[in-house]
Amino acid sequence: MINITRSILQKALIAGFFSALTIGVLTVLTYKSTLGYFIAGSFGSSMVLLFGFPESPFAQPKNVFFGHLCTALVGVVLVNLVPLPIYINIAIGVGAGVFFMILLDIVHPPAGGNPIMIIIGSASYDYLISPIIFGCIIILLIAILVNKFLLQKNYPLK
Repeated sequence: MINITRSILQKALIAGFFSALTIGVLTVLTYKSTLGYFIAGSFGSSMVLLFGFPESPFAQPKNVFFGHLCTALVGVVLVNLVPLPIYINIAIGVGAGVFFMILLDIVHPPAGGNPIMIIIGSASYDYLISPIIFGCIIILLIAILVNKFLLQKNYPLK
């Protein structure tokens, strides 16, 4: 039997609610406006860190923003400039994305999936601006507002 304490239930409900709210904002902007794309598949797993574990170093704004941007850039460069078979580019993209995130101290594990999506979808350089940059700005603004001001957590840590 699973032992669910009141604090775990509360944490799960808060994280689930604000994750749904944040992704809802991105999807409304994407599908109900003419402003462009604001959502990337990897943002769903970013919600786990931003609202479930905001104290994690992987959930800090620098890591979220630059982790997504770095791995997306790797994917876009590979899909647009490296004429190798897709299965090789995907493997190189994920490996290079992980390498650069660790090297640059901007690790955000959900961003590791960006090269896969980008290479499969043959995304252009525009993908870096929308959804990656604009989407990250929105999710980070919401995460800061919710965690720091509404939930009174020490977020961001740095």
